[in-house]
Amino acid sequence: MNFDSYASDVMAATVEAVNQLTPGHARGRDYPAARPDLGDLVGEAAVSSEDVDELRAYAFKIREIFVAVDDNRIDDACEATNTLLAETQAAPTLSRHGGEPWHLHFHTPSERWARGWAAPMATALAIVLGNPMHDRLGVCTATVCDRVFVDVSRNGTKRYCSTACQNRVKAAAFRARKQV
Repeated sequence: MNFDSYASDVMAATVEAVNQLTPGHARGRDYPAARPDLGDLVGEAAVSSEDVDELRAYAFKIREIFVAVDDNRIDDACEATNTLLAETQAAPTLSRHGGEPWHLHFHTPSERWARGWAAPMATALAIVLGNPMHDRLGVCTATVCDRVFVDVSRNGTKRYCSTACQNRVKAAAFRARKQV
């Protein structure tokens, strides 16, 4: 399942930001989100703790959109996405930098780092929610895990954020069957 190259790439970054920046549970353990590993989001940028905190505030709002979709509250998810689009002032802009060809951004080149990520994340969410496959946004169903994911499988039946959670659930079910 590929929404389009832009939305798919940004949705991957969105999942990374939400899962790294919001506390909860991950793979059976408490996840405090105290030391996020933002990997590709940071890249070569000099990112301050204030930048990370600003993106964290957006990540909490985005998490609520995933939860709303997972709870089949599509109207709530769409309204929250519209609010986020307005808040981030997401607007298509053609940009060229770093020797790259012209390409599409949804923020101005002078935008602060966090909003520069939040605006395209809001746009990608809008693309997904405006698509018949909007139910591909989900929250892990494994016990003691609340990480979000985008189901890119062919049949749209993904229920876990990772193979680790899927294996954990399968192993627990196997152990339960063996005890009977």
